[in-house]
Amino acid sequence: MGVVAGRKGDWRSERILVNLPFRDASPLRQLLVRGLIALGLLTVSTLLVWFDRDAYTDNYDGTVTLIDAIYYSTVTVTTTGYGDITPIAPHSRLINAIVITPLRIAFLVLLVGTTLEVLANQGRRIWIDSHWRKNMRNHTVVVGYGTKGRSAVATLKRHESDLGKVVVIDSNPVGIEDAAYDGVASIHGDGTRRDVLRRAEISKAKEVIITLNRDDAAMLCTLTVRQLNPSAHVVVAVREQENGSLLRQSGADSVVTSSDAVGRLLGLSAVSPDIGTTIEDLLASGEGLEVAERQVRPDEVGRSPLEVNGEQVLGVVRNKTLRRFYDPSVKQLSTGDQLIVVRRSEADAARQRAAGSPAMREGHQRSELD
Repeated sequence: MGVVAGRKGDWRSERILVNLPFRDASPLRQLLVRGLIALGLLTVSTLLVWFDRDAYTDNYDGTVTLIDAIYYSTVTVTTTGYGDITPIAPHSRLINAIVITPLRIAFLVLLVGTTLEVLANQGRRIWIDSHWRKNMRNHTVVVGYGTKGRSAVATLKRHESDLGKVVVIDSNPVGIEDAAYDGVASIHGDGTRRDVLRRAEISKAKEVIITLNRDDAAMLCTLTVRQLNPSAHVVVAVREQENGSLLRQSGADSVVTSSDAVGRLLGLSAVSPDIGTTIEDLLASGEGLEVAERQVRPDEVGRSPLEVNGEQVLGVVRNKTLRRFYDPSVKQLSTGDQLIVVRRSEADAARQRAAGSPAMREGHQRSELD
């Protein structure tokens, strides 16, 4: 629905559409409104017959009363048509053809077709929403679905996270459409508001990722999330580094400074292009190197982090505390440790395995002979 404006002289040359706000009424309200409109159509038909009652005849007594007019209109607009009351004058038949018949069609479309559509769509939507809320727990809530939010969800997907356990909150309709295209549940609304966060079952969430464009909005969202869910792990993207400490005081478990991180990458790339390329390789997924976290294997227990084969250990998580690989307290790995490692990406490893297969080697040999 919109307002169309055009250039002077040619209204078809340009269209400027103004999107008007959409109010989602309850199914009961919609049914009530449609019922009143249908009643109005029935009233119009009844009045037409009543004021022109001399042009109608009743097979029972020949006269048409007000009750007969209501009866005739009811059986006519519902297409029942018993035929006991009929128009006999030419003008009354013409009125039935050009007025009563369109009223009958409008009545059926409005009361039957639209009402069934409202009941089916709204009822199904309410059932799906109730089912989702009942089963949604230990899920991930992403507040903001711009570039950072989409990248976060894509990373979760690449690490085989269940996208059915991810819900997006965004105030931009484009973000909601993107989330639906990516197969992620979404809620249209302001992520700083309590009622919107409650609709995402924030109190039962395990992870909360906040990627809003403004640091003050991110801070307010963090405070609200922390009040509604004190135990969730909250990760926040902040634009300015000076606001990082405020966000940590607001309850953020991890703060990522987006502008400073990009600036440092640009600076490193200028000082040493190879360092910048390596860091970019670590940040990119699916190619080259990747950073991952995994459980220590039984054959690695008792070894030094430097003795892990095939991977470079950057840190060890022990008792929920991250320690650098050179920390003396993790000189020997223990059962239950989590390792932060740099390793070859799974995509590159899969390509190498495919290239080393007998069929692939045979293909290479044939191509060399040709």
